[in-house]
Amino acid sequence: MTEREKMLAGQLYDPMDKELLRLRSRARQLCHGFSAADPLDTKSRAHIAHELLGSAGRNILIESPVMLDYGVHTHVGDDFFMNFNCCILDGAEVFIGDRVMIAPYVQIYTATHPLEASARNAGRELAKSITIGNDVWIGGGAIICPGVTIGDRAVVAAGSVVIKDVPQDVLVGGNPARVIRSIGNAAVQP
Repeated sequence: MTEREKMLAGQLYDPMDKELLRLRSRARQLCHGFSAADPLDTKSRAHIAHELLGSAGRNILIESPVMLDYGVHTHVGDDFFMNFNCCILDGAEVFIGDRVMIAPYVQIYTATHPLEASARNAGRELAKSITIGNDVWIGGGAIICPGVTIGDRAVVAAGSVVIKDVPQDVLVGGNPARVIRSIGNAAVQP
């Protein structure tokens, strides 16, 4: 297996592998270009965002600055909004559904390290995929940790640290995040 294949499979991998270094360099250049682009030049910014991301749906809006580790492992759905100063460490794949809103300073981390010092000191890393369902709102400054799945229509309160899966139709908050209450997601009448 290549180091990238190991990384995407959730196995220990060497982050200094030439292919991984090249992919991270590409992502940094695209993030820099995106952040430097005229905010009113929506066509150029959309083009860069689609080059950066693994896949993107219709009607996406990403504010700058933004930082993605690889970019190509992040997939966003339709009607996606990500506010200023967000960071996605996408060593493993990040799947984000439709109509997701991400507030400023949200951090999404698939990257992790071995707990044992000897393995950590050997320079190996791990990554665990993250899935964010449809119609999710993630509040400002929240941190989504490796391996987490967030259910459809859930809300993550500002400043929360999400270390375990979040059911659908709930509000979670705190450090570590816990279910605060269910959300009645009845259809809104126009």
